[in-house]
Amino acid sequence: MEQIITVTDAAIEKAVMVRSREDDPARHALWVEVTGSGFAQSYDLYLQPLDEAPPDACIQDHGRISVVIPAGSVEALRGATLDRQGDLLMGGLVLHTPNRASPDLGPPPDGLEGSAEERVRRVLDEQINPAIAAHGGIAQLERVEDGVVYLRFGGGCAGCGMVSVTLTQGIEAAILELVPDVRQVVDVTDHASGANPYYAPTTTA
Repeated sequence: MEQIITVTDAAIEKAVMVRSREDDPARHALWVEVTGSGFAQSYDLYLQPLDEAPPDACIQDHGRISVVIPAGSVEALRGATLDRQGDLLMGGLVLHTPNRASPDLGPPPDGLEGSAEERVRRVLDEQINPAIAAHGGIAQLERVEDGVVYLRFGGGCAGCGMVSVTLTQGIEAAILELVPDVRQVVDVTDHASGANPYYAPTTTA
């Protein structure tokens, strides 16, 4: 069977650990599915019995666990990598995919002046938040320290496993371009309260 996504050993280890909590662990596979489209596109990871996979699904056998990709999600996930953030107990799974549309953040603000914190705040207020508000999210500036911007996400972004993708493909890129003295953007949101706490975003972009 063709390998649609790359699954790291660390991700397999995490998935197997989470699966061990199921009543019949050996029966379950890790399902990866695309929901929504464009900027609103997200990815759902869940455990479900392998024998419930439809005939047209792509099933990847990774030895310790199988990964099921429904037919409708194959092209959107082709070339993606499923990895683990952090250590085995506290880290979550994060999906890096080259096929997700970059968010349209709108025009950048004109005449940025002031401290790095003031400029970052304007980028958030005038360019980034109006875009992600359409999807129920908001990015709040915690602080800027030694060239690192610390953001806290709220609304629809809290608990969202794709915050790391949004950071990488849109928010961080915009901030780094418009505020050159910033070198990194870090997500300090507590995403553990999300519906899938084992599927969490990376803490750094």
